[in-house]
Amino acid sequence: MHQPRPIYLDHAASTPVDSRVLEAMMPYFSEIYGNPSSIHQFGQAAEQAVEEARERVAHVLGCKADEIVFTSCGSESDNLALRGTMLHARKTGRGNHLVTTPIEHSAVTRTAQQLADLMDFAVSSVTVDEYGQVDPEEIAAACRPDTALVSVMYANNEMGTIQPIAQIADIAHQHGVLVHTDAVQAAGQLPLNVNELGVDMLAVSAHKFYGPKGIGALYVREGVTLPPSQSGGGQENGRRAGTHNVAFIVGLAKALELAYEEADLHNAHYRHHRDRLIDGILSRIPDSRLTGHPDQRLPNNASFVFRGVDGNALLMYLDLKGIAASSGSACKVGNPEPSGVLLSMGIEPEWALGSLRLTVGRQTTDADIDYALDVIPEAVEKIRKLGARL
Repeated sequence: MHQPRPIYLDHAASTPVDSRVLEAMMPYFSEIYGNPSSIHQFGQAAEQAVEEARERVAHVLGCKADEIVFTSCGSESDNLALRGTMLHARKTGRGNHLVTTPIEHSAVTRTAQQLADLMDFAVSSVTVDEYGQVDPEEIAAACRPDTALVSVMYANNEMGTIQPIAQIADIAHQHGVLVHTDAVQAAGQLPLNVNELGVDMLAVSAHKFYGPKGIGALYVREGVTLPPSQSGGGQENGRRAGTHNVAFIVGLAKALELAYEEADLHNAHYRHHRDRLIDGILSRIPDSRLTGHPDQRLPNNASFVFRGVDGNALLMYLDLKGIAASSGSACKVGNPEPSGVLLSMGIEPEWALGSLRLTVGRQTTDADIDYALDVIPEAVEKIRKLGARL
């Protein structure tokens, strides 16, 4: 069992910046450094870079350039969509009710909770099935006359299940309700054409598809009004104040373009390694289960639960062996409680405590998977034995 180098199997948490993306960004740190809001030639050059990036992002999403809002990350995009939609709906008498799910990223669930606790909005959470998938009919049943927004993530960050977003959007629109989707995990792997998906708002974050951290985008369909969550100079058509992060905006656009130009190649690579992990772990480790949908799942995501295993102990053991992995969302690492996402799917706590998420990437090799399939069964066995003695 030879470990040639540290093995990174946590690409759902973050990806390395593509060298081509970094190259595209570099001039905007020291050569084209003007403020895009300035009227002189330095500012105009920076503004041109921002607007060209906006056009390129819009091309991938199949929308108009002025429907793209640049933000600092996926979480900010989700916050702007939820809080902005609900506040405007209340002001205009369109409604006071938000529908979401128990499997959303905390950027959505905690924003929804804040809307309920501090602003007296009504929030409903629909159920999911054993695979973590939403039944569109559950959305239909949850919609009521005062419903203003439905928010359902495109693909889950913990177990990779893909949601039937187009069907959900169609049903919501039949009830006159706007639809937001957190596409942070889906971006770079699944189609993002907003007209085919039928959504009114869609959030992405560059560091999930080989771009830099600290930059995201929100698609906002023409005609949807969002009061800014951050006020000031009026950038982004008044939706998000603050000086543009030009280099990172350029990086996001370049990374998104490359991801979709090369999607078939990379997705085939991901599926090959993902399926090897799934087959190898389920066949080698007793009392193990795949979490998420067996077929409708992200190409790069293999997620499991192991009965009688402490997930955090497993992560630490793997790290000592040179394998970087996760027990679910990177935002929840170190939490000794079982994942609420897994519990909402009906997975028992004694299983849910032993969760493991392995997400492969462009640089993952067969040798990496071979090593992981040697180490992970050994790790689970040792942790189970240790737990039995305590």
